Amino acid sequence: MRSDVIHVSSDGAGFDEALNQAEFVARFRDLPKKSALQLRLLTEEVMGMMRALTGEREADFWIDDENPDDPADRLFRLHLTAETMMNGEMRKKLLSASTSGLNSAAVGFTGKLRDLFEQLIEPSDQNMADDLKMGVYYAGADYAVESVNSADLWSLNAYRAEIGNGAGPKADWDELEKSVVAKVADEVRIGITGQVVEMTIYKKY
Repeated sequence: MRSDVIHVSSDGAGFDEALNQAEFVARFRDLPKKSALQLRLLTEEVMGMMRALTGEREADFWIDDENPDDPADRLFRLHLTAETMMNGEMRKKLLSASTSGLNSAAVGFTGKLRDLFEQLIEPSDQNMADDLKMGVYYAGADYAVESVNSADLWSLNAYRAEIGNGAGPKADWDELEKSVVAKVADEVRIGITGQVVEMTIYKKY
């Protein structure tokens, strides 16, 4: 199942419709009250990140799922996609970056997540690897570093593992502990396919 695609913008347009979609999906899949609230909460967090983007930004939001008839393996995905101004050379630079941690200028984990998404939408070509400081954490062998057309660039679970292994300051772990998205979601990935940046939040029920 895939919900309607809702066009949202940083001025708040489409936010109510996105929340209505989350509630519709929960009803359609007959989710228990707690699960329905979590789906709405994650949607609210996505819309909050969208509202915090600088300037006039537009994106598409939708929800889809897998294995709806198997309560033990039911997966919901919340998608937020936006066109990027990144060219092929900039993409190559990004995929070869080796900096660790999210952008330290952003406040809180959700703020850093939003900052990463925004910088991928409209990146600077100058000192790109240094400017992003977002950590290129690949989710597995399926996402090849040499691919410049499609790649997952960042994974919450990989980031959590890195921070948990002492790769970052304790403050980074504290931010994860306080983040609604990090607590509720099973995974978050941000990647680029062609000229589209996509943030996908995964939730199993």
